[in-house]
Amino acid sequence: MNTVGDRRSWNDAQLREAIEASRSWRGVARALGLKGTSASVLRTIKRHASRLELDVSHFTGQRRWSDRQLREAVLGSTCWADVMASLGVSDNGPDRVRVKGHSARLGLDCTHLKAPHLQPEPDEVFGEPVREELLRTAAPAVAMAWFALRGCPAALPVEPQAYDLLVTMARGIQRVQVKTCVRRNGKGRWAVGIGRRPYVLDKTAGKMPYDPDSLDLFFILLGDGSIYLIPSSILAGRVQIDAETYTPYRVGDASSLLG
Repeated sequence: MNTVGDRRSWNDAQLREAIEASRSWRGVARALGLKGTSASVLRTIKRHASRLELDVSHFTGQRRWSDRQLREAVLGSTCWADVMASLGVSDNGPDRVRVKGHSARLGLDCTHLKAPHLQPEPDEVFGEPVREELLRTAAPAVAMAWFALRGCPAALPVEPQAYDLLVTMARGIQRVQVKTCVRRNGKGRWAVGIGRRPYVLDKTAGKMPYDPDSLDLFFILLGDGSIYLIPSSILAGRVQIDAETYTPYRVGDASSLLG
């Protein structure tokens, strides 16, 4: 029966039947012969459903699962992966966030769904091998860390320069060029290229020395972890050196990073 003063075209019994047969509020409106896109119609339907304390937990809206199904999935699962499987939903980032968010809105207790903290074996923490071809890429970071640990902060230039780093030392800011050599040559020597390619379109052009006035230091990292710090004035005019010749300028060892 309709309530007193109602101007509805449907009664409580019809509303109850429509809700039981529908999966969304718009579906209820359509079942009652009303416009499902009307906000006022939906508000009226929801108000009367609340008054009658009708169960709408089976509604899914645009979802493929209902509140009731979510409650059952959360209650019967031990982790979020199980919840997603129970709902028949792909366990990807967006869908999991959506399910977890809806659970929060329903006030569901999800504390039991947190994955247990498993202690990984030492070799499971990180097992990627060293790739020697990446030595050149990693060298500037190694150089920055080496200087930083000695109280000499290093900065990268904003624009391409003849130097790779600007290092603040007691004697002022030093311009540092970083060079690497992956392996020994056929004679068993560390032949380090310290030249630069001229700014020409011809990529086959030979390398030329750095202007000694454009640099202060060379930071050289070898494939065995040896670190050399050599003043540019010592290497002026050269495009390649034999690292062992400059042993007095060997300042460190980063072999643990290359093991």
